[in-house]
Amino acid sequence: MQLRATLRQGLQTLLAHQVPSAKLAAELLLMHVLGRDRAYLHAHAEEDLPPQTLERYSQLIAERTTGKPTQYITGHQEFWGLDFEVNADVLIPRPETEHLVQRVLELARHHAHTKDARLRIVDVGTGSGCIALALASEFPRAVLFGADISRPALVTASRNAVRLGMPGRVKFLESNLLARLLAPDFAGTFDFVVSNPPYVGKHEVDMVQREVRDFEPRIAWGGDLERGEEVYARLFPQALQALKPGGYVVVEIGYNMRDRVLALLGEEWENIEVVPDLAGIPRVVSARKALVSCQ
Repeated sequence: MQLRATLRQGLQTLLAHQVPSAKLAAELLLMHVLGRDRAYLHAHAEEDLPPQTLERYSQLIAERTTGKPTQYITGHQEFWGLDFEVNADVLIPRPETEHLVQRVLELARHHAHTKDARLRIVDVGTGSGCIALALASEFPRAVLFGADISRPALVTASRNAVRLGMPGRVKFLESNLLARLLAPDFAGTFDFVVSNPPYVGKHEVDMVQREVRDFEPRIAWGGDLERGEEVYARLFPQALQALKPGGYVVVEIGYNMRDRVLALLGEEWENIEVVPDLAGIPRVVSARKALVSCQ
């Protein structure tokens, strides 16, 4: 069967099973099987594919119809121009989360440090390490930590650091939020605390896409939380302890969480801002630890 016909057949199967972004999934899975890029698919549309390739592609299409995310099938997801390994131990990096990285870059330009200075940054709930390693690629002299409560996630993050040519650039450690970074040696030393925490409450689980609900690690997106904002309620006081005066907390929030999250930022915080994503949805909240104590 020719490549074009194979791709069309895969697409039809995905559409029949109402798979989201079916065309993209059909292309990515065929690219994965062939070990080629999208340009190759279009340039070799008339190429006859061997039976073993057709069989493997059919298997992956069938796997995708179960709801298993394309990224978990291929084992890859691009984030901030970097190719990350992803698996069932980590949340799949989303394009929306790049707004968090961008916000840190913007704040750093106005920070007391320059881009090349030795910033101290901790990524809370690091998962695949995508945020921490994206920041490592932008701040070559920064001291970075990636904290996660999941040991398997930390193993994946460490592998990503190696495969991206940044071994040792981020110190990954097992921690419940910032618990391990509040000792005297760490407290009050960080310039940035960044996080894309779990924020789906129990009452919202039915609204979560099947691909997330059935396949991505629940501990990373929520679902067991009584309220979506409860992790922020724990994180913000810890961030106050971890940050230097004038340091920033920068977090991603759910589409309907703006007011609830802002209500958790007390008078100890200043310069509070909300950044929307490309769809105009409030996506990132940043706040600066007050330079003068309010106590």
